[in-house]
Amino acid sequence: MRTTVEYAPHPAAVNERRTGVPEPAATLASVRVDRPADGVVVLHVSGELDTSSADELARPLKEHLVENVRGVVVDLGGVRFLGSAGLEALVVGNQRASSLGVSLLLVATSRATLRPIQATGLDSVFTVVESLDEALGRF
Repeated sequence: MRTTVEYAPHPAAVNERRTGVPEPAATLASVRVDRPADGVVVLHVSGELDTSSADELARPLKEHLVENVRGVVVDLGGVRFLGSAGLEALVVGNQRASSLGVSLLLVATSRATLRPIQATGLDSVFTVVESLDEALGRF
C-alpha cells in the first residue's frame, strides 16, 4: 500500500500567496512523504535548506526514523540550496538511523546538493545514490 503525506508549507509561504508580498522565509523547504513499500519511507525534499528552513526536514526525519522502518530515503532532487543547517539535519538523521539500525540513503545529483556534501567530507558518512530507483532497489 502506497501512502503519501505532504507537510504543510511554512506560514510565511502561505502569507506570500495571500498578500503577494514575498517574505524571506517564503523560500523554505517542503517535504512530501511517500511510502512505496512496507517499511520504506521516501522524503521528497524541495526548496532551500538553510537556518530558517532546516526544521522542515528535521521534523519528518525524526518522525519517520523509527524502529519499525527498514529504510528512509531522502530525495534531494528538488533542493536548490543546501546550507550547513540542512547538512546538520541530515547528520542528526543519520545518527538517529544508525542508533535504530535503519538504513538512511540520500538521492543527490545536482551541484546544489552534491557540492556541500562533498566539500564537508560527508560523502564518506552518508550513502549517496544517483536515483530514487537505485535507492529503492537496495530495499
